[in-house]
Amino acid sequence: MRHLGNHSAKRRSAAAVALILGTAVAATMGAIPAQAATIAPAASTAATAAAPAKLTNLAHLDWLQADVPLLAGVAGHTTYRQAEEPTARAPWVYADRNADGSFTRVGGGPITDAAKGWYAQGAFDADDISRAAVVYLRDWAQNGTASSKQSAYQLLRSLTYLQTTTGPNAGGVVLWQQSDGTLNPSAIPVELPDPSDSAESFWLARTVWALGEGYAGFRTADPAFASFLKDRMDLSIAALQRQSLAKYGSTAQANGVTVPAWLIVGSASATSEAVLGLSAYVKAAPGDAEATTALSRYSEGIAKLASGGIGQWPFGAILPEANSPTFWHAWGGMEPAALSRAATVLGRSDLQTTAATDAAQFTAQLLASGGPDNGWTPTPADTTQIAYGVDSRLEGLLAVADATGASGLTQLAAAQAAWYFGANPAGVPVYDPATGVCVDGIGADTTVNRNCGAESVIHTELSMLALDAHPAVAAQATALTRTTATDGITVIEAENGTLTGSASVVTPPSAWTGSANWSGGKYVAAKTGDTITISLPAGHATARILPIADLGSGGSGTTRWTATAGKLTLPIGTSANAAVGAQGIAPTTVYLKPQTLPIPVLPSVTKITARVGGQVSLDAVLVQPVVSHLGLAGASTGLDVYVNGTKLPTLKKLDSTGPVTVTRFDKTGHQVGSPARLGGHAIVAVEAGGFTTVVPR
Repeated sequence: MRHLGNHSAKRRSAAAVALILGTAVAATMGAIPAQAATIAPAASTAATAAAPAKLTNLAHLDWLQADVPLLAGVAGHTTYRQAEEPTARAPWVYADRNADGSFTRVGGGPITDAAKGWYAQGAFDADDISRAAVVYLRDWAQNGTASSKQSAYQLLRSLTYLQTTTGPNAGGVVLWQQSDGTLNPSAIPVELPDPSDSAESFWLARTVWALGEGYAGFRTADPAFASFLKDRMDLSIAALQRQSLAKYGSTAQANGVTVPAWLIVGSASATSEAVLGLSAYVKAAPGDAEATTALSRYSEGIAKLASGGIGQWPFGAILPEANSPTFWHAWGGMEPAALSRAATVLGRSDLQTTAATDAAQFTAQLLASGGPDNGWTPTPADTTQIAYGVDSRLEGLLAVADATGASGLTQLAAAQAAWYFGANPAGVPVYDPATGVCVDGIGADTTVNRNCGAESVIHTELSMLALDAHPAVAAQATALTRTTATDGITVIEAENGTLTGSASVVTPPSAWTGSANWSGGKYVAAKTGDTITISLPAGHATARILPIADLGSGGSGTTRWTATAGKLTLPIGTSANAAVGAQGIAPTTVYLKPQTLPIPVLPSVTKITARVGGQVSLDAVLVQPVVSHLGLAGASTGLDVYVNGTKLPTLKKLDSTGPVTVTRFDKTGHQVGSPARLGGHAIVAVEAGGFTTVVPR
């Protein structure tokens, strides 16, 4: 998986790295240190035990935790009641599954000192400590679990010990800690910022998340501790005010797109996690002007990365990185959840509208195209899927549904949550409610990584808490155990087409450009008079065509497109070969932005042809059905979702053979009219930019 920006790739998605490496991390360990531990074998799938009434099970996350010494005398590092309570708790970052089904706790990187049990990175990190605290805080608030209150307390003490309190880095957070309590501000390999507390970071943003929810939780239950957390929130905000917040109102250019310059590390992903904490904090402390201002300004910055719209890539998604207008990733995708909660606290309907567009339009299209992939760059290049991405989509859908009453979003939430119970690319359950064991992800080849590290179990349990709070969604999700159809966006490579004239296939040194991928690792270079003819899949539906060309590196003129059906050839639109705009903060001049041609192609069209005027580097075309389709099923139920990718209402003939209930939803996820009871093979309406659900009856 590729990452952008000047911060650590590894900690932005631990599970994704674990999925890529598999057991390679364990293989580099040598002898397992004394601090490593195992857990008894767990059931391999949720199907091995009857699902409990409550889906949340923190047993595996509990087991990951270990006592961590809070070493005295470390300059700038103290915590609440350190002298009275010289240890706290923190979760190990990884858990590798053994052949017998048990697990071994593992730190980050190879062992560097076997006697001390030191890793090149560490045993614990602020990213996971902070998010684990959020899990326990939410369980305590939702279920009144006394042990979760204590776990949250100890995790917050551990987290705040990692925060630097004095000097020029005050408010920053050290990322890594060894199992004996030693801080490791400079990990191997080097992660930026280095040292890790020397500038704002993903882990500072996540610290704000935990502090905000922690203050809200302990405000009345333990006022003294809450006061300490408030002080640390003030320290965190002061650090952000010296850095990203100091740039509020300023903008930058990224391949000609104007983007906000005041996001934490230039990332809406990082900033959204801070906004989750600030929203909880401001709700509990509405008189805190500094926190309210930070919440408002960061939320505005996130909203400014909303892009595209109905039929226009990325279909209303909030993009995660300011420096790339052609890159979306599911991991760290808390933007709609964060904006929705901020909108409620601040009374900002504009923020809620942006969140709803991402949830109702983009997420519906995403689900119909295969689900929360790790990377659309801009094609779905990394189809790895992990709990971090699934949870981000689920929490966004439910947050907007709760805030706006858009009942259609609960249907999408059930479809997304079904990923955990078997409706995923691997076709197997990836969470066991009886043990709390999850997986580290599903690879692009549908291989399941059966490890279950901290990030994976944290986001899995955040999802389960959300489902337990929405029992109707939980009941529907757990009943949907397999995928029956994903008919959404597909990719056709330009280099597989028929070329004429001087058009030629080019293989760049790397498929990765710094902010996007050349799809298939190749492209076609062509100039005036050349043609590129691309065959469409047999049996395709009526679809929109979205050519992808490099608009930023020497292209000129335009390309005219035609569609051929039998002996008939008709024009379907023109795409630009170049765009005017500065590279700015983008890592490269290469700008692979999909463009939507205005005229759809009918099922009878067998090929499309590009006739070049000027000079173009053509990468691929996206084929977006006018109506995309997601189908899910279980032993006695099903759910079909039909998604309209156009600005006009359209009709769709159903594949179902039995009687069904059909419900229409508009582009915000609100129900249109009353549900209709229809027979098999009925023709149903799909609202403009909206979706229609079909369930058997």
